[in-house]
Amino acid sequence: MSTSHETNTLLKVFRTPHEAIPFHELRLEHFVPAVNRGIELAQARLEAIKSDSTPATFANTVLALETASEELDLATEAFFVLLSAHGTEGMHELAREISPRLAAFSSDLYLDAQIFARVKVVHAELAQSGLNPEQKRLVDKYYKAFSRNGALLDAVAKTKLRELDQEAARLQPAYSENLLKATQAYKLHVTDAQRLAGMPELVLESARQTAKALGKDGWVFTLDAPSFGPFMDYCADRALREEIAKASGARAYGGEFDNQGHVLRMACLRHERAQVLCFATHADFVLEERMAENPVKVKAFLSNLLKSAKPAAQREIQELRDFALEHGGPAQLESWDFAFWAKKLKQEKFAIDDEEVRRYFRLEDVVQGAFEHARRLYGIAFHEVKDIPTWHPDVKAYEVSDEGSGNFVGLFYADFFPRPTKKNGAWMTPVREQGLFGGRVRRPHVGIVCNFSKPTESKPSLLTFQEVRTLFHEFGHALHGLLSDCTYRSVAGTNVYWDFVELPSQIMENWTVQKEALDLFARHYETGEKIPLALAKKLKDSDNFLTGYASMRQLGFAALDLAWHSADPAAVKDVVAFEDEALKETRILPKIPGTCLSCSFSHIFAGGYSAGYYSYKWAEVLDADAFELFLEKGLFNREVGESFRVNVLSKGGTEHPMELYKKFRGREPDPEALLRRAGLV
Repeated sequence: MSTSHETNTLLKVFRTPHEAIPFHELRLEHFVPAVNRGIELAQARLEAIKSDSTPATFANTVLALETASEELDLATEAFFVLLSAHGTEGMHELAREISPRLAAFSSDLYLDAQIFARVKVVHAELAQSGLNPEQKRLVDKYYKAFSRNGALLDAVAKTKLRELDQEAARLQPAYSENLLKATQAYKLHVTDAQRLAGMPELVLESARQTAKALGKDGWVFTLDAPSFGPFMDYCADRALREEIAKASGARAYGGEFDNQGHVLRMACLRHERAQVLCFATHADFVLEERMAENPVKVKAFLSNLLKSAKPAAQREIQELRDFALEHGGPAQLESWDFAFWAKKLKQEKFAIDDEEVRRYFRLEDVVQGAFEHARRLYGIAFHEVKDIPTWHPDVKAYEVSDEGSGNFVGLFYADFFPRPTKKNGAWMTPVREQGLFGGRVRRPHVGIVCNFSKPTESKPSLLTFQEVRTLFHEFGHALHGLLSDCTYRSVAGTNVYWDFVELPSQIMENWTVQKEALDLFARHYETGEKIPLALAKKLKDSDNFLTGYASMRQLGFAALDLAWHSADPAAVKDVVAFEDEALKETRILPKIPGTCLSCSFSHIFAGGYSAGYYSYKWAEVLDADAFELFLEKGLFNREVGESFRVNVLSKGGTEHPMELYKKFRGREPDPEALLRRAGLV
């Protein structure tokens, strides 16, 4: 299928405010022609670089590379925003076609010896080049991109690398599609009200609404987080908890949407690719460009955390077992019992009712609270606008401006509610990267995409406290994108080392347990009353509840990630057996039979975190240490906020992250800060 320039929105100049992507005009048939045209234009520009007979310079080589694929970048940014947030069956079909084309283009570029020869010349002359630090960083980034993606290989190895990348480009979309379909396929339909006795009315009302939409009586619960989480927290019927827990853990494991083959093949492809590039493992390849540097350091870092977290987690689980048994619970605590009994223990220890808490977190108020944090810390303002096209009616768009000058900062999109076409989880999505585009430096367009509790017929969207933290987390990523002040897109915004990218997001979570911050947005949705001091104190006091267990869960994810990517997986025949071995040191509760985490672990198999899941814990050290400065100087101290904006948020990847951190903090991070915050020391 093809479309002309006259009818294909992606092939025309956008006439929207701020040249926003006109999502309302995009059609399935627009993407392939736009991608093909983008590749054609980029290839022509690459040929011009190769045929240039003048000596290689920053301008005629590196800058020319940076701007060669602008049309292609625009088309693919629009495509991948939609694929994750509104991925119809047609979009997934296109992904199977587009992803290999993009992989082929990337291979053609980074395996091109002539272009790399010119990049090497510019790189070799950096010391005498007179380039500014950002330009030098861009040169180094391209040099490493070529050298780390096969430019130094011989012809046979280049062919092999190309084949591996093509196969990987087909497998990743297939993995994601299987997981989405498996998640959407399951529905727990309950018609007996007795089996749901004691569940909060808000949870039941949402389940009734879901059932009604499906033409069913009673209640329907799904594997989407806003349905699954509260069900596991409150359903007293142990058999139902077991059923839905097994369904969640078995997503894409066996059956029509089985991902086992994809997992094995992707792990092998990554290892083979690393070997072709002369790295011992995929983890060695990835970590060369991370703060952690290599798998040995990552394993030592995780092992050190394990020493503190495991004893704490074991004590917590024993306390939970004893509590459950005293209150009529099972003699053997299973995974499907954990959330239910943890909720009850938390209520007893802290006298905190999570359903009462969420009445102070109306979604619209929390969003405005996040905006107010950004205003107080960084001097920026958010204003909702109706003339910016979005990819779904649920999505809202905001203009962001500098409060002092009124200058345009960027566009912000907010997409909060689940739908069948949206993948699970929460993420920040760069819609238009900040930096040079079309001959001038453009401001960014970014969005956050979440799966929060939807409004019901009688109540607005009331967030759980965990959802509040998730919103602030993703908003931190958005601020990293919005406040970028770089010249070149490749080093702007969130284009930083992956074990640094979580610092701006995770630090934002810290404000959610501070009364001074909660007073900006936490008010009862009916009365308007601010969250009481006693309740805010309970939130803070309970912040470290089961923190050992939570740490072990994250350490388990990181361990599984490293197991797949820090050794040769060729001999692995049984995904489950391999996974069980990888998780044996971090598993605190018995495994749920018939489940497999790897088959639904999209972070590492479809989300860019392969050999990088440890970065969540790594960045926790940074954010705990960084937030201590705010606690010392004041939660909304503008001097500290401005320093964080200037030295971290605005710089993107223009400098090494440790140097950026030291400019903000005055020193390297204190590893003990995380343990202090978690109450583990």
